[in-house]
Amino acid sequence: MKKLEDLKPTEGSKQAKNRRGRGYGSGKGGHESGRGTKGQNARSGGKPKVGFEGGQTPIWRRFPKVGFSNPNKKELEWVNVYQLDRYEDDEVIDPERLKKEGLVGNLKDGLKVLGDGELETKLTVKAHQFSAGAKRKIEDAGGTWELVGDKE
Repeated sequence: MKKLEDLKPTEGSKQAKNRRGRGYGSGKGGHESGRGTKGQNARSGGKPKVGFEGGQTPIWRRFPKVGFSNPNKKELEWVNVYQLDRYEDDEVIDPERLKKEGLVGNLKDGLKVLGDGELETKLTVKAHQFSAGAKRKIEDAGGTWELVGDKE
């Protein structure tokens, strides 16, 4: 029967670390220790910084910086009123329902209803923002619109 103290690692799975530069007696050292002769790379810490191109102007300085990324930008999901025409009269449509039914994706900063197309059904639509056209078309169809949430 095998015992815990009899277990040994598989042959060849354990290798001793090569300690270079620890004298001639180590077998892996003495003088240059596999680093070639002299120069930056023979020295301790002898590597240039990331992005260094031998003294020529690096690529990140050769080209102009353009554009701007607004950190305060609102990422709204949107849906058009013609997409809401699939529902029956007097139904309540809210962002969670639209997400569950796959009409919108991730509701990061809210939902905006846009006014493209026609709306024939009388609905109560809840969203974080509405375009002027969407408000008019929802009201013309006999429905109502409501602002929801603190994501305005």
